[in-house]
Amino acid sequence: MTSNNSQPTGTRQLFGISPYLDTRVFALRFTSTARGARLARRLVAVRLDEWGVPYGTGAHETVVLVAAELATNAVRHGHVPGRDFRLSLRVADGVARVEVSDTRAERVPPGPGKLTGPGPETADGGRGLLLVEALAERWGWCPRLGAPGKTVWAECALV
Repeated sequence: MTSNNSQPTGTRQLFGISPYLDTRVFALRFTSTARGARLARRLVAVRLDEWGVPYGTGAHETVVLVAAELATNAVRHGHVPGRDFRLSLRVADGVARVEVSDTRAERVPPGPGKLTGPGPETADGGRGLLLVEALAERWGWCPRLGAPGKTVWAECALV
């Protein structure tokens, strides 16, 4: 028995370079599990390195950490049984934009600037978006277009 892992069943991978905007895009659906979140983080790290943002640089570590936090939040707070989450990474004009979409519309994060600092309520979780807010230039969320759920996004400078 052989396996074709280059294009897993039920997933669609988008990546490439736009000749018009010098934009690089990567998008993939992941299972809404800890394993899916881990894989999303690893693939963001690999893709950034391939696109010239090398491992070990501050920009690389920042974008990977932000992607990991958003993917983990999608699994932990946006999980709907049987539904995947989608992560997209877009790099253009010295900015990396990470978007993570899940299918749970009723659980939305507070908006930027409305997060409270570490305290008793964050002792067992809840620090992920505090990290995103501290590391990203901008972040926010919006309802998913044409589908149930929400998209949480963050933009990080690469320079």
